[in-house]
Amino acid sequence: MTTRRVRNKCQALVSTLTLPRPFSVERLIHDLSLQRGRAIRLRSLPSGFGAHACGLVISTDTADEIYVEEKTSRFHRDHIALHEIGHILMHHDNGGWEDPGALAGLLPSLDPEAIRRILGRTSYTTEQEQEAELVASLIRAKAGTLAPLPSTGVRGKLEVSLGIRE
Repeated sequence: MTTRRVRNKCQALVSTLTLPRPFSVERLIHDLSLQRGRAIRLRSLPSGFGAHACGLVISTDTADEIYVEEKTSRFHRDHIALHEIGHILMHHDNGGWEDPGALAGLLPSLDPEAIRRILGRTSYTTEQEQEAELVASLIRAKAGTLAPLPSTGVRGKLEVSLGIRE
């Protein structure tokens, strides 16, 4: 159960975010990378990955790599990515998930010593997982309340003539 303290903490964080319009997870990742001065890359988690996770973050000294399950719906992929962004924004440490063998298969060229943090998304019982899940949901809700950008061109002229917008 999410506590009021956790909810307030997550809401405070999300309220500071300026979300892109129109909203997309890819654009949010791009904007966050620029704001933080640190690359965030979205990658597909290979099917059959042995960690039983549908998403994870691998942070190195130079970048944050977000891996999401590739065989799921677009909505679910976006939510997984937002959950992992929640881990990044909340500055979560390693949630106790470690599987060097699975990592070697995922990133054979990465020196294991370069990895600072790994967060697997397999359980929602810890406070960190609850925070990441809540941040994802709050970002999605905030994005849904953004007023759409006015249309341009022929569509914009039609909207004005039909009284849809001024």
